[in-house]
Amino acid sequence: MASKILLSLALFAAACSSIALASDPSPLQDFCVADTENPVKVNGFVCKDPMQVNADDFFASGLQTPAEIKKEVGSGVKTINVDNLRGLNTLGISMVRIDFIPQGINPPHTHPRATEILTLLEGTLLVGFVSSNQDGNRLFSKVLYKGDVFVFPEGMVHFQQNVGYENAVAIAALSSQNAGVITIGDTVFGSEPAIPIDILAKAFRTHAHIIAAIQAKF
Repeated sequence: MASKILLSLALFAAACSSIALASDPSPLQDFCVADTENPVKVNGFVCKDPMQVNADDFFASGLQTPAEIKKEVGSGVKTINVDNLRGLNTLGISMVRIDFIPQGINPPHTHPRATEILTLLEGTLLVGFVSSNQDGNRLFSKVLYKGDVFVFPEGMVHFQQNVGYENAVAIAALSSQNAGVITIGDTVFGSEPAIPIDILAKAFRTHAHIIAAIQAKF
């Protein structure tokens, strides 16, 4: 009996080890500054020769100034990711600054590769995310004030709206060097070529002419 128990424990340990080894590996060097000029294409960027790396590869500026506001939504985003801070390559992190005019929104969107943690620096924001179909599409929403923090889980559709009377500013960190953004309205109604109108009409349970009118705006 004892030998069977030991064998079972050994098999369990081996299974756990296999699971652990299947996960993404940690960086295998101190840093891997992106060599964006290298023609070799990988999942990320090839490492720059470490002897050619200097402090500027780990430095970016610009978040001290407001983002340009898009009139149609009343907000603007400045992004610091591997495209403009090459030292982020393989480190799994990036950040954004989001500026809002009163009633401005950051429209419903998702980051396919990252969880986002947002800190409100100025103003008042209504924020929220919607859980998956399996969870019943529940809305988790909160009004944030200066210094408050809110987390948007990876892949969840989320939004922000300035519900105050002054401009609002937030800083957010994302758990990917290139989180990606899928804005729901742009994706559904502004794809090229367009998604067939009859598909969208059925999906949104409305008439084709309404879908056509919405697509025209994108």
